Amino acid sequence: MRAVRCHAYGDLANLVVEELPDPEPGPGEVLVAVHAVGINFADGLMVLGQYQEKPALPFTPGLEAAGVVLACGDGVTRVRPGARVACLVDTGAYADTLIAPEDRLFPIPDAMDMATAAAFPVVYGTSHVALDRRARLQPGETLLVHGAAGGVGLTAVEIGRAMGATVIASASTPEKLAVTALHGAEHLIDYSREDLRQRVRQITDGRGADVIYDPVGGDVFDASLRCIAWEGRLVVIGFASGRIPQAPANLLLVKNIAVIGLFWGAYRQRDPQVVRDSLETLFGWWGEGRLKPHVSHRLDLGDAAAAIGLLRDRRSMGKVVLTTGRTE
Repeated sequence: MRAVRCHAYGDLANLVVEELPDPEPGPGEVLVAVHAVGINFADGLMVLGQYQEKPALPFTPGLEAAGVVLACGDGVTRVRPGARVACLVDTGAYADTLIAPEDRLFPIPDAMDMATAAAFPVVYGTSHVALDRRARLQPGETLLVHGAAGGVGLTAVEIGRAMGATVIASASTPEKLAVTALHGAEHLIDYSREDLRQRVRQITDGRGADVIYDPVGGDVFDASLRCIAWEGRLVVIGFASGRIPQAPANLLLVKNIAVIGLFWGAYRQRDPQVVRDSLETLFGWWGEGRLKPHVSHRLDLGDAAAAIGLLRDRRSMGKVVLTTGRTE
């Protein structure tokens, strides 16, 4: 099997493609022929040694993939060889073959292509759990999405619209904002040229945003606290800006606002039913045409470092996907 390996933390250049022995599934495990791999911001953090958890070296990065079941270990009952599945793993997705526990596999709709399936679970799952379970977004509320053209941001725009919210998209260029408009954003803010606080208050007639979705952190987080509505909810997804902000407790107090964290990956260990229920809902919405995943770049498995770089440098929109050369 062909796999991308990281032998040392600290530089994307440490990623190399190697030939490894073909794995065999153990009890409760499934062997999957990988067709496509979804790239996530966390992948780069793992390679750099900056993620919440550090995999033991050497390791194969990657949290999600899509492919076809090749073989099942003893005790597997939910899938059979030949099934088309999306896979969620802690590491190991950057390969043309992977082993996954049975409960980390999700059947994908017949009409969904493999690149779309590989780009789907992490970003849509993150945004759905953040907005539905954590922020309790309600129809008619105003949702402000930062980094709205990025991997998780664009899904938050779509899901917010599907949940009945008025969506304000915040991004750094007109080109990125144009993409968010195609996916349901009703109001657009170019935070590189416009005053974020002033524009949000203008759009909401001075009230502020009911829910703010923030995968950026830094100065964007600080500005969010100044343009959030009474009893608003600010959901912290990540810190793409590089600076982890601090929330002044006096602002939380005087406006009765909540700053809520969302580490979606923790649900896979602590409460996997949340993930299963969420993805079942999301695949259903995709089948209804309510979600339209956007893949801006497709690269070969061997170009994994370049793919991660696209996300890190904010040169992608929606998702970046690696392909293994397998055909559907």
